[in-house]
Amino acid sequence: MEQKIPLDRIRNIGIIAHIDAGKTTTTERMLYYTGKTYKIGDVDEGTATMDWMVQEQERGITITAAATTCIWKDVHINIIDTPGHVDFTVEVERSLKVLDGAVVVFCAVGGVQPQSETVWRQADRYKVPRIAFVNKMDRTGANFFAVVEQIRGRLGAHCAAVQIPSGKEMEFKGSIDLIEKKLVVFKDDLGLDFEYKELDSEILPEVEKYRNILIEKLAEVDDKVMEDYLQGKEISVKAIKEAIRRTVVANKFIPIFCGTSLKNKGIQLLLDGVCDYLPSPVETGSIKGIDPQTSEFEEITVSCEAPLCALCFKIATDPYVGKIYYIRVYSGVLTTGEYIYNATRRERERVAKLVKMHANHQEIVGSVSAGEIAACVGLKDTKTGDTLCNEKKQILIEAMRFPEPVIQQAIEPKTKDAQEKLGLALHKLEEEDPSFRVVYNQETGQTLIAGMGQLHLEIIIDRILREFNVEASVGLPQVAYRETITQKTSVVGKYIQQSGGRGQYGHVVLEMEPQEVPGTGVTFEDKIKSGAIPREFIPSVKQGIMGASKSGSLAGYPVTDVLVRLIDGSYHDVDSSEMAFQMAASIAFSDGLKKAKPILLEPIMDIEVTVPEEYMGQVIGDLSARRAKIVSLGQQVNLRIIRANVPLSEVFNYATAVRSLTQGRATYTMEPLIYAEVPSHITEKIKAGFSSVGVRKSF
Repeated sequence: MEQKIPLDRIRNIGIIAHIDAGKTTTTERMLYYTGKTYKIGDVDEGTATMDWMVQEQERGITITAAATTCIWKDVHINIIDTPGHVDFTVEVERSLKVLDGAVVVFCAVGGVQPQSETVWRQADRYKVPRIAFVNKMDRTGANFFAVVEQIRGRLGAHCAAVQIPSGKEMEFKGSIDLIEKKLVVFKDDLGLDFEYKELDSEILPEVEKYRNILIEKLAEVDDKVMEDYLQGKEISVKAIKEAIRRTVVANKFIPIFCGTSLKNKGIQLLLDGVCDYLPSPVETGSIKGIDPQTSEFEEITVSCEAPLCALCFKIATDPYVGKIYYIRVYSGVLTTGEYIYNATRRERERVAKLVKMHANHQEIVGSVSAGEIAACVGLKDTKTGDTLCNEKKQILIEAMRFPEPVIQQAIEPKTKDAQEKLGLALHKLEEEDPSFRVVYNQETGQTLIAGMGQLHLEIIIDRILREFNVEASVGLPQVAYRETITQKTSVVGKYIQQSGGRGQYGHVVLEMEPQEVPGTGVTFEDKIKSGAIPREFIPSVKQGIMGASKSGSLAGYPVTDVLVRLIDGSYHDVDSSEMAFQMAASIAFSDGLKKAKPILLEPIMDIEVTVPEEYMGQVIGDLSARRAKIVSLGQQVNLRIIRANVPLSEVFNYATAVRSLTQGRATYTMEPLIYAEVPSHITEKIKAGFSSVGVRKSF
C-alpha cells in the first residue's frame, strides 16, 4: 500500500475564471515551477499540458476540466484547471463540489467579467474558500487597484491585497509583499530566479497605506487582529499570516495576489499562498450526508481510519481503457480490487484499477486515501454525482445540480451503418457531460441533442465526427422553449374501460398552480387522506404527471414550474391498476394545462458587449431590434461595455452580426440568465409552426 500523505499536507484546489483570464497558463506555470513538467506549455501554440483535447489545442480554449497533482514545499497540491466559457460551466460546477479551495484568476485589464461573476456565485454556493490572482499585469491598460475595487463592489467580496505591483504595464517587474514589506524582483525571463529586496524610502508611505488596509480588513473579520489593532499594538508578520489563514479557511476573507503568468512573474508566490492560506481536507469539516437506509442525518470524520466515503464527480471515456471515473475520497482508504457500494444506485461495484491523473496521462496506484482526488476504472453502474462508500457504513452525499440545456439541434447518421455508432457515441457523451441531453422523438423520428450553447454543441458534433468516426448531418440550432401555467386550477382525470372480463379504472383529482420559485420544474405532492387511492397507485399517478409534462398544450414543449397536488380520487377493487392511474393522471394534467392559462417561456441570455465608443450607437440599436433590454452601460479605458438581457432566439450567429457592425473590433460574452414569457405575437407564430407540422418539439 502507498505511503499515506498527511492530511494537513494536501490542498485540493481549482483554477477558475472568466474565459481568457489566463487559467490554463497559470496552471502550466504552477506545473513547471513545482517540477511536474520540464518545459512550459503554451496555450497559443497548442502545447499546454492541461489542454490535451484536439479541440482545445485548435481553439486555444479549455473545454474539459483536467486534473493533475504537483508538490510545492512538501505540500501535495491536486489542481483542477476548469473552462472559462459559459457553455462548459458544468465542468466548473462539478469541480467546485469536490474542491477544498480555489484560485480565482482575474485579468488586470478586463477586471470582473460576466463569467467571473458566474464562477464566483458557484464558489459561494459550495462555500469554497478562495484566493484571488490578478493576472496579465504586463498588459497595456492593466490596473490592479481598479480590479481590487471591482472584486469588492461587483462580487461583494471581503478582500484586500497582500501584494501590490512594482511597475506598470510593460514596466511591470514584480510585486511588493505587503506583509513582509519587501520588494520581490524576478531576475530572469523564466522567473526561476527571484529575490526579496528592501524597499526604497519613497515607496514606503504607499506600502504602509495598503498594509494598513489589509490589517483593517482582517480586523473586521478576526477578533484577535481586532483586539491588537484597537490597542495600537504592532501586528507581527506571523500574526498577519495566521489571521489570513484563519479567515480564508472560515470563508470570511480573500487575499489578492498579482503577477503575469505568461511572463513568468508571481506564480511561486501564488503557490506559497495556496499552501499558506487555503484549507487542507481536514479543515473543511466532517462529511455531511444521510443514511440511505434510515434517511437520518449522518456525519463522517475526514480521516483515513474512518469508513470509506467518496464522490464520483466526472466520467471520461478513454480510447484504451474505456470509462474513467474521477473520484474525490473524503474519508477512508480505497484499494485496487476491492468491492465498494454505490449508495445512490444501491449497487455493489468492483474497482479494477486506480490511477492518479495528470491531464490525460495516468499513473497507476495501489490505493488512494482520504483527501485525495484520483480516478478508477472498472465500475459498471456508477454515474456522475454518485456516492461510493462502505456497504456496512452507508452514507449518501447531496447530489450535484446541473443546468438545463437552452439550445437543441437535430442529428442523424448519413448512412444506415452509422446509426448504431451514432447511438453509442451519443450515449457515451451523455454519460460524460450531464448538461448534454439526447432524446429520440417518436413522432418525428428525429434524434435531438441539447446543450448549453452553440459552441457546446459544435464541440459535441466535432467529437462525434472525429473521436467516434461517425458521419452525421445536423440541423440548424433551435431554442429550447418551455411551457408553464399562470393560474391555479382543479381538474379531474378518469380512465375507465370495459371490454369484457377485467376492465380498467383510474380516477384522480388534481390541483395545479404555478411554482413560487422559477426554475423549480414540475413537483408532485401527495395530499390523499383516508385512503381514497391505495398507496401502491400513488407512484403511478406521479409517473403519469411527469410523462405528460414532457409535452405542453401550446406547442408541445416541456412543461416547467408547476406544482401538482393529488387531493382526491377513487378506485375499483378489481379493475384499478397502475396503468389506469397513470393514464388518469396524464389526462388530468393535460386538461389542467389548457384550463390554467398556459404561456410559452424562452431562455433569456445575459450578454455583455465590449465595443469601441464610435460603434456604441449601432450596437445598441441592433440589440434593441433583437428585443434586448439594456441593463447597464460602463466604460473601460477607451471602450464602452454594454450589458443587456436578450432572448436566445434573437442572438443565433450574433458573432457574425457584431463583427460586421464594428469592423471586427467588438467582443461579447453571453450566458443563460432566466426563462421568461414569450410575447404573444411571437407565441402565435410558434404555435402556427407547431400546428402546421403537427408534432411536438420537445427533447
